[in-house]
Amino acid sequence: MISDLHGHPLSGASAASRDRYENALHALRCFAGDPLGEADAAIAADPGFVMAHVFKGYVYGLSTEAAAASVARTCYETAAALPASAREAAHVAALGHLAAGRWHAAGQALEDIAIDHPRDALALQAGHQVDYFTGNSRMLRDRIARALPAWDASMPGYHAVLGMHAFGLEETGDYARAEAAGRRAIEFQPRDGWAQHAVAHVMEMQCRQREGIAWMRANPEAWTKESFLQVHNWWHLALFHFELGEVGEVFALYDGPIFGARSKVALNMVDASAILWRLALGGIDAGGRWGPLADNWEANAGAPSYAFNDAHAMMAFVGAGRTAAAARLIEAQRAAMEAPGDNAAFTRDVGHPVTLAVHAFGEGNYAETVRLLRPIRHIAHRFGGSHAQRDVIDLTLVEAAMRSGNVPLARALAAERFQARPDSPLSKLFVDRAQKLEISPLP
Repeated sequence: MISDLHGHPLSGASAASRDRYENALHALRCFAGDPLGEADAAIAADPGFVMAHVFKGYVYGLSTEAAAASVARTCYETAAALPASAREAAHVAALGHLAAGRWHAAGQALEDIAIDHPRDALALQAGHQVDYFTGNSRMLRDRIARALPAWDASMPGYHAVLGMHAFGLEETGDYARAEAAGRRAIEFQPRDGWAQHAVAHVMEMQCRQREGIAWMRANPEAWTKESFLQVHNWWHLALFHFELGEVGEVFALYDGPIFGARSKVALNMVDASAILWRLALGGIDAGGRWGPLADNWEANAGAPSYAFNDAHAMMAFVGAGRTAAAARLIEAQRAAMEAPGDNAAFTRDVGHPVTLAVHAFGEGNYAETVRLLRPIRHIAHRFGGSHAQRDVIDLTLVEAAMRSGNVPLARALAAERFQARPDSPLSKLFVDRAQKLEISPLP
């Protein structure tokens, strides 16, 4: 039987289709190239190649696009009807969970595969992405840490294992080791966009803005060429400039690689919303940029599939003054909380309160924004994303507290942020602003 490059048998594959499958795996590990095109080529060559169908299903299922769920389900149904080994059957089951929106079950199924087969690179990477989308910081690290002893530098894809471990280490606060692992991954494979982004995360969390800019500017060709993670990495560069108050640089990045092409990919629109909202919180006029972004989000306003995306869609609707779209999104979230799958909990626990809080902020009801955000800060990881992405919740809360006139809370939150990020220019700005607030006299 044909096997992959790590010795795992591939049911239904030929040497030719196996090579296309390996190309797909390599592209996904680098977040560059055309993994779906390679997977489709493998399927066309051998329709009974079960892992090619699984691979395609994972890519669609992990996209967080509402329309992609039906493709993931079709891939699952096709794969489930094909002969498969025990390992492959476990992958099919994991895909079935993902296609049905059972993110946590999919993550556990992939965990079990990697325990038995630690060199199963697809199980590691798909599981790592599930951990990211469910905000499971510990598993982002530990899923990969368990497999590391089975890997060495001679193995294809070793760079990706290092890059994933780097991100897991960063999300659990082990910054020095995270940076070392990420830099080593880039030495092995300069085009590894995930490792590039892991090091950027370290520098963001440590408020090393100038170093972060230098890191991202050093070799952009490597992490942008044919990369489907490039918008997110450009967003990381924009974050460094945002922290430094370099608004012109932020807008140049937004108008160029972040949203210049007006991408309708949800993950790219999340980044666009996230950077404009941060500027809006500081009172910076977007100059007409919200409208085109809101146009793209409106296509999905009535069909939420991932609560984290919903909150960012609401930022665009508020920014563009799209009252009707905002109302449709809120109503759709109410339906989502009654639907099957884990997104119901993502929405109920965090996504809906955050979306309502953003809406309230847009209406100038800052006290309501504070009321909604304070109880969910400590569980915000439940609707996914990274620490850097979820920081927008804290930024919104601080700004709402200041605008609401709740001076003691504003000062407390500003002090809290300064202690957590003392080298951040934004932290210092919050402290200065909070100290200048005047407490209203009692009536």
